[in-house]
Amino acid sequence: MTAEDPILVASVQRAFRLMEVVSAHEGGAPAQQLAREADLPLTTAHNLLRTLVHDGYLRELEDGGYVLGGRLDTLQSGGREQQQLSYVRPALASLRDDLSAAAYLTFYEDGEIQVAEIVDGPQAPRVDTWVGFEDAGHATALGKCLLREIGDEARDEYLSRHPLADLTPRTITGRSELMQRLDTSPRPPVVTDMEEYSLGTYCVAVPVFRGQTPGSLGVSLRVDRLSQLNQVRDRLIPAAKRVTRGLSLTV
Repeated sequence: MTAEDPILVASVQRAFRLMEVVSAHEGGAPAQQLAREADLPLTTAHNLLRTLVHDGYLRELEDGGYVLGGRLDTLQSGGREQQQLSYVRPALASLRDDLSAAAYLTFYEDGEIQVAEIVDGPQAPRVDTWVGFEDAGHATALGKCLLREIGDEARDEYLSRHPLADLTPRTITGRSELMQRLDTSPRPPVVTDMEEYSLGTYCVAVPVFRGQTPGSLGVSLRVDRLSQLNQVRDRLIPAAKRVTRGLSLTV
């Protein structure tokens, strides 16, 4: 072995080889057959199968056969999300560099506001998320943008589970006022929060979509840069179109 040769872990290689063999049998296959096809001693195959079943990567059927387990669905789902983000991360980085502002991407999934990506840097620090975005939809531009997009029923359901907490003196804590602000937000599709989540910071967001899943793209800036609001709006809208196109490539 040379210094450039990788150090390989044989047990990991055997486990993956065994899973590849299992995947070739849609209806399942017994341990003896799997061991033979994976070129493994039966004892080794049994030990690996037992471990993989325990961890959810394989499932043992009543007839003694083995099939792929549900844990792999989680890995595949995560892999698809990583692939999607790889398509749109350059757009977020470009937004950060052009505006010297941290860029954020969120989605409304399973009834919650989920942060998918934050792209920041030394000259573009992220806002201090002292309260999670999932609980601050009423106070962040990203959250308000999503609440405006998801429709009345989903919005009512979200707000029934998330009180309009008073995060700063400027936070909107009245539901009727929040609804009015969402309906009358100037220059759609842009949504803002002016120190409603964090004093000294304002945020701007616009909607994006991953298939039928609504999302929001936004940036955060210091309030002493409020004069740049129009520039930020003009930069965000085309960036959101690029992000939606990028997300559509892997839906």
